[in-house]
Amino acid sequence: MPEGDTLFRIARTLTQALVGRPLTAVESTVPAIAGAQLVGRTTVAVDAHGKNLMIRLDDERTIYSHLRMTGSWHVYRPGENWQKPRSGARLVLVTAEILAVCFYAPVIELLAPGGVQRHAVLTQLGPDVLAPDFDVAAAARRLDDPRPIGEVVMDQRVIAGIGNVYKSELLFTERVDPWQPATTLSLARRTALIDQTLKLMVPNLRPGAGMRTTRAALGGPRQWVYGRSGEECMVCGTTIAMRRQGAAGRSTYYCPRCQGVG
Repeated sequence: MPEGDTLFRIARTLTQALVGRPLTAVESTVPAIAGAQLVGRTTVAVDAHGKNLMIRLDDERTIYSHLRMTGSWHVYRPGENWQKPRSGARLVLVTAEILAVCFYAPVIELLAPGGVQRHAVLTQLGPDVLAPDFDVAAAARRLDDPRPIGEVVMDQRVIAGIGNVYKSELLFTERVDPWQPATTLSLARRTALIDQTLKLMVPNLRPGAGMRTTRAALGGPRQWVYGRSGEECMVCGTTIAMRRQGAAGRSTYYCPRCQGVG
């Protein structure tokens, strides 16, 4: 699933592609959008909050999307070959200069004016870890929760933007057992987790950043544990493991020795 840094880059790309340009055509497999008479409307802003993307129009309506595991946004010039089949396009926003195509996203909605402030998901989101006004100290206090820390940092209602990759990587780099109750971590350790999250994520916001890297941010080319189940830990040589965690069964990668997992 795309995480907060990916959505930040998508919002930046769509801002450059769409903002200030009237829509000349709109195609969608979502009936509410296909029949909404959006042609002629102009995009005034594109922003992300955690894993959620909002395209704001000049009539105060908002196109909301969540990519989940399968979705992606692409930008093309007119006549350029698409990298995915047209049958997978759930939304196509066309201007005179550009096509913005959303493929396979399971969640695409058109929100009425004021709908963002009433939306069942958006109103429950915690602070965006990549927002300019993100408060590290306040976020560390929000992690004071009896659930396992590996579940708490993934809860978008606590902090928005952290997914499976960063969860596994930050808990490894801070040597924290993913199943340790978050409330047993001191405020200093919770603060260190948030600081480490920013160290891992922020380098991937730069223009031209490619595939998500985490270890590269700290001086190496690979991820420490994510996706490396069965391989040796680069620190101690122990075999990296993966277990499902939480009600959603999200994958958590870890080093049993470095992180003290029994």
